[in-house]
Amino acid sequence: MSVINVWAPSVASVQVRAQGTDTPLSPRGDGWWVGPDLEPGTDYAFLLDDDDQPLPDPASRRQPYGVHGPSRVYDQDAYEWHDGDWHGRDLAGAVFYELHIGTFTQGATFDSAVERLDHLVYLGITHVELLPVNAFNGVWNWGYDGVDWYAVHEPYGGPDGLKRFVDAAHAKGLAVVLDVVYNHLGPSGNYLPRFGPYLKPGRNTWGDLVNVENPAVRRHVIDNALMWLRDFHVDGLRLDAIHAIKDASPRHVLADMSEATDTLAETLRRPLPLIGESDLNDPMVITPRSEGGYGLAAQWDDDVHHALHALLTGERQGYYCDFGTLAVLAKTLTSAFLHDGGYSTFREQDWGKPIDPRRQRGRQFVVCLQNHDQVGNRAAGERLTELTTPALLRVGAVLLLTAPYTPMLWMGEEWAARTRWPFFTSHPEPDLAAATGKGRVEEFAQHGWDTSQMIDPQDPQAYRSAILDWAEPAQPEHADVLDLYRRLIALRAAEADLQNDDLTAIHVEFDEGARWIVVQRGALRIAANLGDAEVRLPGVTGTILLATGAATTSRTALTLGAQCAAIVRH
Repeated sequence: MSVINVWAPSVASVQVRAQGTDTPLSPRGDGWWVGPDLEPGTDYAFLLDDDDQPLPDPASRRQPYGVHGPSRVYDQDAYEWHDGDWHGRDLAGAVFYELHIGTFTQGATFDSAVERLDHLVYLGITHVELLPVNAFNGVWNWGYDGVDWYAVHEPYGGPDGLKRFVDAAHAKGLAVVLDVVYNHLGPSGNYLPRFGPYLKPGRNTWGDLVNVENPAVRRHVIDNALMWLRDFHVDGLRLDAIHAIKDASPRHVLADMSEATDTLAETLRRPLPLIGESDLNDPMVITPRSEGGYGLAAQWDDDVHHALHALLTGERQGYYCDFGTLAVLAKTLTSAFLHDGGYSTFREQDWGKPIDPRRQRGRQFVVCLQNHDQVGNRAAGERLTELTTPALLRVGAVLLLTAPYTPMLWMGEEWAARTRWPFFTSHPEPDLAAATGKGRVEEFAQHGWDTSQMIDPQDPQAYRSAILDWAEPAQPEHADVLDLYRRLIALRAAEADLQNDDLTAIHVEFDEGARWIVVQRGALRIAANLGDAEVRLPGVTGTILLATGAATTSRTALTLGAQCAAIVRH
């Protein structure tokens, strides 16, 4: 049995409609209302004041009829877990793999994704990061339009489907990190304001601000994070766009969340890292709470992505305008951020704060060549496969997977997938569908993309074209890239120098004109030639452990062919 309760301080009365009967709830104080016990599997909805529109539970654990339908009582303890021997994975030596359940496989479910987990094990992945899976309106969507934070999107397989996926991942030694969104709610199915002040005045890029300064809303957010970690056995959370969470409280909500998560980790005896996506380039995110920071385990570092992308593609529009030189790459490989207090041309102001490489570790920065944002937020959703040469694509893989940070791959990247991943939605409301497409055109134009290539997000082909083609990895040109990624990840796991994430131990040399860079990692030298002519690198000698093209060593130098990278043991 489950006791029905809801926080609804904005109304004078609440009823619950279940099994054809409307039952009044009793006020409990502080805006809370409590009602009858309901059996698992019972559908129910709330009626507020004299309004006869039934509304789903703001903390619904299941929405079998979509975000506008009634909620269903879900027995969190009914699932039989098989991961009793699972002790989790921390970030040391981690390699992340970001995927979207709806486009990872043709089946577009948790169960069909389980069928591809052996591929990730073969690749050497340690952590699978899922784009948001909480309930949103429509059938397909990136997941960032969620409105029922506690419910799992039903077409993916619902709550039991997610549990089966996590259980299967653990059986194969894979940790699961879940992307969660606490900075805004989607535009369709958000009934929270009808119940109480879940939102507050002001807007961020995506919508109204979440009122985390209110104690009950703050608890709603933190309890949701704990639910995924405790009840779904998820191993960590990626917190979306934390810079858009506006909190003027004496202590930021993320500091409270990290404290609660650390307490749960001690109870469960396994690591539960929180990873923040922040646009601020501020080490405060990973600064310990005892020093006034948020105390998160890690943060995304877009500057490393931008440095690599601009070098590999030659793009300089939008936020790439300050990137594209080897000097910039060298700085990001040793200091995490390019913008660490200096001027950002794109933002037209000073931006960021410097890290302390003696205190911050490389593992605390998640970096990538591609991710859902950097691919999907292009007008046509092109991957690097279309934007650079096959040779430079391999050079980029070497630079990413030998960097001192926590690398993350975007699904299909490991075999140079050619499927685009554009922005797609399935809003049933015509007005919202039209507004979404118009808004994306305006956004893309601001970033300098060619909007003539853009596919209407509501066109079903936008979604279908994004589904990975699992026939590609067996094709020679893709199999070769897959083998390179597998060998690089294995080398990263085997070499202590590549596992060392002490940023003060990284030394970089480069020649901007000749287009070569050499990164020293202990006894290893990672040399890359991004130019179109062969280069000779004096002093880089030893045994070549891996090369992406023509590479030879003598007693005095390494010779690298055009657009080639090599890893040399000195």
